[in-house]
Amino acid sequence: AAFWQTISGEHGLDGSGVYNGTSDLQLERMNVYFNEASGNKYVPRAV
Repeated sequence: AAFWQTISGEHGLDGSGVYNGTSDLQLERMNVYFNEASGNKYVPRAV
């Protein structure tokens, strides 16, 4: 769980998976670890 908390924070996601970041680079690389779900939320991919 600590891994996903760290990765979420680095990508500008809050605890519910909503993007709150300010960097376009964060969004460009979001699909490396996350899938976009309904409601503009991101959920962790299986790694």
